[in-house]
Amino acid sequence: MTADFPTRISFDEAAAIIDRVAAGRRLSTERIPLQRGLGRVLAEDLVATIALPNFDNAAMDGFAVRGLPMPHGGWQLVGEQYAGADQGLVLAAGQGSRITTGAPLPAGAEAIVIKENARVDGDRLCTDHAPSANDHIRPAGEDVMPGTRLLCAGDVLTPARLGLAAALGLPELAVARRPTVAVFTTGDELKPPGQALAPGEIHDSNRAMLQTLLLAEGLEPVAWPILPDDPERIRSMLQDAAFSFDLVITCGGVSAGEKDHLPALLQSRGETCFWRVRMKPGMPLLFGRLGESLLLGLPGNPVSVLATFLTLGRRLIDGLQGRTEPRMRWRARLTDTVHKRHERREFMRGRLQMDDDGQLHVAPDAATGSHRLAAAAANDVLLVLPEGAGEFAAGTVIECLPCAAGRG
Repeated sequence: MTADFPTRISFDEAAAIIDRVAAGRRLSTERIPLQRGLGRVLAEDLVATIALPNFDNAAMDGFAVRGLPMPHGGWQLVGEQYAGADQGLVLAAGQGSRITTGAPLPAGAEAIVIKENARVDGDRLCTDHAPSANDHIRPAGEDVMPGTRLLCAGDVLTPARLGLAAALGLPELAVARRPTVAVFTTGDELKPPGQALAPGEIHDSNRAMLQTLLLAEGLEPVAWPILPDDPERIRSMLQDAAFSFDLVITCGGVSAGEKDHLPALLQSRGETCFWRVRMKPGMPLLFGRLGESLLLGLPGNPVSVLATFLTLGRRLIDGLQGRTEPRMRWRARLTDTVHKRHERREFMRGRLQMDDDGQLHVAPDAATGSHRLAAAAANDVLLVLPEGAGEFAAGTVIECLPCAAGRG
């Protein structure tokens, strides 16, 4: 890097840099039991080694029968097959057997007469609802055939996907290791919640917000003491963390003020990938390498922390784990006209609404200041407004990014 800092880059350029750096620092894999897999990123394709179901079975409680249509006088009952061990029943034409849901289908069976439609008189079975061939039968491989690729490396494990792995008989899966993360907030004015404030001091809201954003991603962040506005202590504490964690995330100290020491520190002691992104809120975003760690320097205003983490911070975490599955996004119609008077990409706060026809609408919030944490707390999405000044009329379809963190 030269002595001069790079100029502001576009949001897309910043995203591309994060993708490239994360791909080059992909985390190692580990094998974990299924019960610990929720939200983890799969590191290997999941290919079926058995069929699901792995034998023909009954979809309903009732009677397995052979001989369609129903013989005169009904089917003769010759046995029973319950879920569990296969009794090896073989039905001849005109015969039937009791069966329960999930039980192996007797050889020769052509259909299931459900219990509610059956009449039993001694050893004879009759019905007024004539079954058709294969009624209520689950054939082997109906859901999955051996050799089918069911999940891909980069997919996120959900409860249903973990259930699928269990159904295939897999006790564990290979997943990407989760990054270790150190969290710092900066500024002499910060005091932890619960402590009395002197004039000019504020409570540290970013620490709780950033930690819980990370916890919602399944990570276990370690919060370090608040960094004072002292360049030497900042250097010492960050360098200590940089040799113990995969990722260091800071809040504050990344702008161009007299007390914003992080850009110069990264420039002199590490490597700066970018500083300042054409986005609102969150322009003074800093990203680079310090020691063995990546460093993501978020702005100090709380709404900027929220916006930069949800848009680029999570992207970095996903990239380190090799996640390829896209995050959830919605599209909704504006309830009011938005006048955008600047060139940066904007992430405006808003609230989703759904009408009686199932159409999503989004109400933009006029409180756009990056310090307006109460306004952010009252909303549930970020409206994605592209670069360039312009007017977005009511009814315009806008992309919306959920504010709630999580693995979706």
